[in-house]
Amino acid sequence: MPLRIVRALLSLWVRVVWHPRVEGLGHVPASGPVLIASNHVSFFDSVVLPLVVPRRVVFLAKAEYFEGRGVRGTLVRAWFEAIGAVPVKRGTHGEAMASLELALGVLRRGDGFGIYPEGTRSRDGRLYRGRTGVAWLALASGAPVVPAGLVGTADVQPVGARRPRRAKVTVRFAAPVLPGEYAGLPSAVARRRMTDDVMDAVAALTGQTRCTDYNASPQTPTP
Repeated sequence: MPLRIVRALLSLWVRVVWHPRVEGLGHVPASGPVLIASNHVSFFDSVVLPLVVPRRVVFLAKAEYFEGRGVRGTLVRAWFEAIGAVPVKRGTHGEAMASLELALGVLRRGDGFGIYPEGTRSRDGRLYRGRTGVAWLALASGAPVVPAGLVGTADVQPVGARRPRRAKVTVRFAAPVLPGEYAGLPSAVARRRMTDDVMDAVAALTGQTRCTDYNASPQTPTP
């Protein structure tokens, strides 16, 4: 079955079962490179977010999801391919840097890329300090960063839950944070300040309690 048909069926399923409320979608440009930077509280985030955006947004997913065999492995692989995910190996700094280079290639093609600046899912619901990979990508590519806030996805599939549940879901987008606004600043200062501005916007969208620490087990490094 063609991936566009699988994606359409998945989108219909999500809309029928969860009826996600989407706010501020007009902030997402219809074309050109763009980073969608979101909070991350549930596995379900990577399902609903790419399906509510009316353009392809690439997300990274563990390579293991694409390597399964048999019927189940085929279905899992089709699922992740349909929602725009691409396989990446994670664990070492070199592999993490390779994921950033992959993301940069996506942006330079003029496509959208989804990123969780916290690095991994928040297990306590707080919003952790953003890692500067998101700003590194924006400054290197010139792509705007659209902050996104997911509310309710932790109720759909809490960390550790194997199956999704029925719950109210809201997806909010804020005005883009533009890399040109940080021109002239030293590189490290620009990356930190832009990342902090993105996380401030995400916090305003979600209302989460802030945490000044980094979350554990980052998926992307701090360049």
